Amino acid sequence: MPRYEYRCRECGRSFEVNRPMAQSGAPADCPAGHQDTVKLLSAVAVGGSSPSPQQPPPQGGGGCCGGGCCA
Repeated sequence: MPRYEYRCRECGRSFEVNRPMAQSGAPADCPAGHQDTVKLLSAVAVGGSSPSPQQPPPQGGGGCCGGGCCA
């Protein structure tokens, strides 16, 4: 279940609420009992992506034989 972060405008306290996405826009009361709250934007971290493929090491620098004859 998604977790949404809110801040109370009256006391300044931040708090989180777990609720279904269908209720994401519903108001949330402050744990101190205040009702003037605002939902905060949260950065989403997505894990599990595969690392980028490794690049092969650079080869010789060109020329007629690929740089192997220039030492």
